Amino acid sequence: MNAKNKFFQNKTLKHDGNNDGLDRRGFLECMAWAGTGMVWTVAGGILGSTALPNRAGAAEPLRGSFSFVKISDSHIGFNKDANKNVTGTLKEAIARINALPVPPDFVLHTGDLTHLSEAEEFDTLDQLLKGLKTSQVLYVPGEHDVIGDNGKRYRERFGKGTKGAGWYSFDHKGVHFIGLVNVMDIKENGLGILGDEQLAWLQSDLNNRSADTPIVLFAHIPLWTVYPQWGWGTSDGAQALSYLKRFGSVTVLNGHIHQTMRKVEGKMTFHTAMSTAFPQPEPGKAPKPGPMKVDAGKLRDFIGITEVDYTETKGALAVVDVTLA
Repeated sequence: MNAKNKFFQNKTLKHDGNNDGLDRRGFLECMAWAGTGMVWTVAGGILGSTALPNRAGAAEPLRGSFSFVKISDSHIGFNKDANKNVTGTLKEAIARINALPVPPDFVLHTGDLTHLSEAEEFDTLDQLLKGLKTSQVLYVPGEHDVIGDNGKRYRERFGKGTKGAGWYSFDHKGVHFIGLVNVMDIKENGLGILGDEQLAWLQSDLNNRSADTPIVLFAHIPLWTVYPQWGWGTSDGAQALSYLKRFGSVTVLNGHIHQTMRKVEGKMTFHTAMSTAFPQPEPGKAPKPGPMKVDAGKLRDFIGITEVDYTETKGALAVVDVTLA
């Protein structure tokens, strides 16, 4: 094991005087706050890492059955000091995706498409994402997408054919994908919630799946407890995850916290993503969460995209975070 891999495998979460319980449980295997272009491969519950060059300029793509790209927290309509041009940085993210050596099968957007869920913000996002070189874009809402109307406008535009507040599942080349909604009826900085109806649907959706089916679960707010003081977790997330314990490969993808964090618990791998708009502070490093202004010229070190590559013969998913820098 090289020194870099050993460092990431042994690093645990520490906060100055704040303990969110992760150290006590010993669940956190590794984390990276800015996303530095690493490949993370999960096989049999073991996480390995390898440094990569800029993925958009790489001569050879990862070889696998298919790949998809995840973006999150585009916050179209935001115009404060942290980033006065979120449309421009989303365009850069789209250009980065379009420059990948192999076009992704699809793109997942894990919420906060807009900042205030205004019709013109959804229009702008829709027009921008039409420029992606991919066959399909799939969504789940963030709390900023359900402001004022409990997500009615979001569902009309991006949630057609979904169930309840916008949850759904689909299969792609042997992998089962599940999009969940955990942003309805939450208080400011409150924990996410799935609710009994959605949990019952999830359990039913999984009942007839073979235990060797790779599962990818995606939702806006992390389904594991990152930092409850800031609402960075889902109150009934543990119940949802209990339905997945029998599966041999589970990958959980989230947004909301605008930074990359990774955790392995048994055969589940958890991964939060950077925003394409602006960073947020590390847990406990500020009085409260929210847009974080960084030094001029450094913004693109803290925002970016995530590519996921699945290789059927290895039963593994490799997760690559790439900043826009």
